[in-house]
This record gives sequence, structure tokens and C-alpha cells, in this order.
Amino acid sequence: MIYTMTLNPAIDFLTQVPELQVGTLNRATDEQYFAGGKGINVSRVIKRLGVENIALGFIGGFTGEFIKEQLAQEKIATNFTRVTGTSRINVKVHGQSETAINTSGPAVTAAELEQLLKQLDQLKTKDIVVISGSTPKNVPKSYLLEMVQRIHATGAQFILDVEGLVLLDALPYQPLLLKPNQDELAELFGEHALTAAQIDEYGQQLVAKGAQHVIVSLGGAGAILYTSQGKYRADPVIGTVKNTVGAGDSVVAGFVATWQQSHDALTSFKYGVAAGTATAFHDDLATQAQISDLLTKIHIIGE
Repeated sequence: MIYTMTLNPAIDFLTQVPELQVGTLNRATDEQYFAGGKGINVSRVIKRLGVENIALGFIGGFTGEFIKEQLAQEKIATNFTRVTGTSRINVKVHGQSETAINTSGPAVTAAELEQLLKQLDQLKTKDIVVISGSTPKNVPKSYLLEMVQRIHATGAQFILDVEGLVLLDALPYQPLLLKPNQDELAELFGEHALTAAQIDEYGQQLVAKGAQHVIVSLGGAGAILYTSQGKYRADPVIGTVKNTVGAGDSVVAGFVATWQQSHDALTSFKYGVAAGTATAFHDDLATQAQISDLLTKIHIIGE
């Protein structure tokens, strides 16, 4: 079974404001509400690819109920840990450019933290846990590593799509996949910007230190997969970018959904890139039909 872990879910409120002006009243031309958070995005795309998964994480309050109900409508199974606080609302404004306001989320008690960890103790060896996104404001960064250790102890595998040095700390536990973008990779190694040679150097370092697969997303320049067998590049597909929210999550979803069925890194990479591209080219997360339409346009080149 694939599990997604969203420690800080949200309602994503998307609104269209064609000419956003600060300091005055703006009129929206459209608005939408989605169950959000990076792990939840992964769950939604995995389900659209026809693969069952279970969403885990913390939810609370009326916003938490909305998130759970939205996932139920998409027939996504959940086993959330309830918290006393209220799940957050993030605002995404689409106008001349994209503007995002992300809130910090509820405080989580020690008992609630432990309750979620105990869920991980029940994992089986063939399970995969996707941990992605931010943590609530009072959750220590060490909690992510503790989660990784609990997962590893069961023999299950895990994917990390989070920011910070925990990516390096997790390497001895052999993550199935790490997916930094080039800016996150630079920050991870204390750089401001990376040359192509440095991207290769650091991507290969992550594999050498324990990561089974590393996908570095390059935005409009495509993506690169690093494995112990080599380096593989996916060139970008030409198209109009409408939405970057969830594109990286869709890459993870396409990869893990395909990996569970094939255990083939290149096929999984191809589906991941197709899913990420499909989301970027549409207003919402990619559908199976949109992903399938792009598969023939994704070319993987070994280097």
C-alpha cells in the first residue's frame, strides 16, 4: 500500500484577480476550494492514476472536516490523526502573476505526535510512505527523522519531498526517492545557485550516500533522474504553463504509482515527468487522460 503523509494539510483557496492591486479593494472573477497540502496532492494524483492509497497526517477543526470530505468524494481512503487545533487555509491568487499566502497551521500536542508515530509501527515491508510538505509550527524538525526511523524499522520504504537538512540525515535509511528542485538542492549544500556540473555533483552525492533515486526538477528545463545505474534527463515538453501548484507533487505521484507496479526506475521517471507536466499545463492536478496524452512526448535520455 502507498501512504501519503501530510503533516500540515490545508484548504487551498484559489482565486482569480486579473489586476491585483495592493492596498485597495480587489474583485475576484473566480474562486475554488481544494483539499491541499503536498502529500494530499500526491494522493489525489495517485488515485487518478488508478492506484489505491491512504492519506495520513494531522487534521483539525471545520477545515479538517472539509479536507476529509473532499478526499472522500474522490474515494481516497484516509486515516488522519485528529488534533485540537484547526487545519490551515492557504490562499493562491492568480493574476498577472501567481501570489501565494501560506499560513503556519495548528499546534500539535506531544500525545498527538506520538499517536501518529504509532501508526507507522504497523507498516508492512511492501508499503511505501510519501512524506512531503511543511510541518506545523511547533513540530520539531527532528520529528521527520524520527518518522523515517520508524518506517525503516518496519522494512517499508519512504519518499521524502521536504525542505531542509533532514534530507541529508535520512540518507543512511536509503530513501526510495528524493525530489528536490534545483533551488532546494542548492540550499541543501549551502549554495546560492548551481551550475549544471554542480547539479550533477550533488545529485550523484545523494545517491552515493544512500538515496535509491533522486529527481532534480529544473522547472522549464525539464528534470534529471540520478540512480546508481546512471543519470537520465527528461527534456521539457513545449506548452503553456497555467498552474505550478502541485506540479512537483504530481512528479512524485507519477513516480511512486508506477514504481509500485513496475519497480522500473525509467518508466516511473517518465510517468512522473508526464504527471508534473500535465498539472503545469492545466488548472488543476493532472488527470489520467492528460498524463497519458503526454507520455509519448516525454523523451528520456541516458547521459
